[in-house]
Amino acid sequence: MMEITKDRIGERILLLGNEAITRGALEAGIDVVTTYPGTPSSEIADTFSKIAKHATKQDRDPGFYFEYSTNEKVALEVAGAASISGLRSLTCMKHVGLNVASDTFMTYMYVGTRGGHIIVSADDPSCHSSQNEQDNRYFALFGGAPMLEPSTPHEAKEMTRLGFGISEELKSPILLRTTTRLNHIRGSITLEKIKKPRKKGKFERSIQWVTVPSVARTQHPKLLKMLEKAEKISEKSQFNKIINVGKPKEWGIVTSGVAYNYVQEAAEDLKLNVRILKLGMTHPIPKKMCIDFIKSCKNIIVAEELEPILENQFKQLLYDTDCSVKIYGKSTGHFSRLYEYNPDIVISAFSKILSLKNPIKKPKDSDIKLPRRPPALCPGCPHRATYYAAKKAQPKGVIYPTDIGCYTLGREKPLEMADILLCMGSNAGTAGGLAVATDEKVISFMGDSTFFHSGIPPLINVVHHNHDVVITVLDNRTTAMTGHQPHPGTDFDGMGRSAKRILVEDVAKGCGMEHIEITDPNNMEETTKAFKRALDFKGPSFVVSKSPCILLENRDKRKRGEKIYVYEIDQEKCKRCKTCIGKFGCPAIYYDEDESVNIDPQQCNGCGHCAIVCPFEAIHKKGVKK
Repeated sequence: MMEITKDRIGERILLLGNEAITRGALEAGIDVVTTYPGTPSSEIADTFSKIAKHATKQDRDPGFYFEYSTNEKVALEVAGAASISGLRSLTCMKHVGLNVASDTFMTYMYVGTRGGHIIVSADDPSCHSSQNEQDNRYFALFGGAPMLEPSTPHEAKEMTRLGFGISEELKSPILLRTTTRLNHIRGSITLEKIKKPRKKGKFERSIQWVTVPSVARTQHPKLLKMLEKAEKISEKSQFNKIINVGKPKEWGIVTSGVAYNYVQEAAEDLKLNVRILKLGMTHPIPKKMCIDFIKSCKNIIVAEELEPILENQFKQLLYDTDCSVKIYGKSTGHFSRLYEYNPDIVISAFSKILSLKNPIKKPKDSDIKLPRRPPALCPGCPHRATYYAAKKAQPKGVIYPTDIGCYTLGREKPLEMADILLCMGSNAGTAGGLAVATDEKVISFMGDSTFFHSGIPPLINVVHHNHDVVITVLDNRTTAMTGHQPHPGTDFDGMGRSAKRILVEDVAKGCGMEHIEITDPNNMEETTKAFKRALDFKGPSFVVSKSPCILLENRDKRKRGEKIYVYEIDQEKCKRCKTCIGKFGCPAIYYDEDESVNIDPQQCNGCGHCAIVCPFEAIHKKGVKK
């Protein structure tokens, strides 16, 4: 792990794309790193956290300050203030995180910065772990932000390393836009020297930092001037280049990001004679370079994932220069605006455009229909017990707004306790709306990290307007789904230092919530009673279901030398009622070939929930988990 921090100039090591970004920031002399964790960006910050914790254990200074901020907006503000003070900062988030940070981002682009600041937006084509697949290149256009797009882990490292210099030259934060495929592939990178951080900055008062209307009016023209300068940098950027494949004559291909790798592979497989314009600095595009490229071609293919952003800009250049070059891409129906690409997609599109035989053979249709394999709550997850207890409290006629996190998996059978989800923190807001719009009972769910991220303002709204809802916080004392990062409800921070732990119930009480239930989901009977009391209360009520993530709890037990017991089913007592599978749904329990019900000892985490829900007391401890 600490190999990533060593100064071995010229050596090549294998890193994830996310880890490569961390290394690039270290080589640039990073001072401040902030984030709210979100896949596919999580490993960038997690790597900084590991470096900081390692240094803390050895009573050393890691050289930089790092924090898991309350949310992305706060993360951008903390790092932005550091950069305005002259330090080099990096803020990383997933694509929808930039929505949360956008209020800060849009004005930050007006005021600019002094120290370099890279904002990483990790987009998620195909929605591998997200509620949408928005294309955050629009944010570069929208906010006027210079933007870099790497194609490989090595480029990610280099763009990060050199991006700070670009940011400082332009006196502007810049976007580094990645996608899931780039974040999570491994590639070889070449190490450069790690620069010493600046450590401390100095805030210099200036009218530009206070964006009252009169200041904003003067800053907007400066932003446009900055973009003109950025275009000149783009014209000379080493990340924008033309690659000749074969003996090109008429055809050119424009591409960027991960799609470039598929274009390169397709060009080789199809033995094309083409010019490839690979754009790494994609906002602003190098217009002169692009116009010269257009004039060298008779036909151009634009291969880019998601939105036709480059395609539309090239069409504008065609119009402005009165060129008659034909553009093939999304507008001609050869590429989709949906999902991420792969070599097969690009090869198939090129084959159609160029009237070539497609070397990709279509797989034969199969009569076998594979079952869905959706992610599931872990065996022993306390959320499952909370859901089960809530359902027992009010089995029918309840709407369940949910939120972003492990607990979203409660939407799957047999629990089916997720009815509406928009974004982080939306559970309480939509709960209030449903209470206004319907006469149905409403129980909403959010995690503890989500509560601190964006669950507090809608909770205040619920209390102020006296919405008749039950707001539930599933407090498992971590940010579980993205990798067990700390949050304000934990007693340590991202650098491994002790931190003030903020109790969810104290915040709720401070927001004016009067009916508060605190329960342990491992005691399902009491948890069911707590939900019944909350449902009977007229007006807003609040349930905090407290139990640590089973993965962390078992990890801590192993550290303490405590035993973890697995459970088994007494086949003589079992009546095949299917409560443990058909109603509770623990994935460690399965039907065998003889239709008996069994527990997989490898998956069992020893929570004992199944023993509680079994109506015939047929489940009991078997022995210690190996």
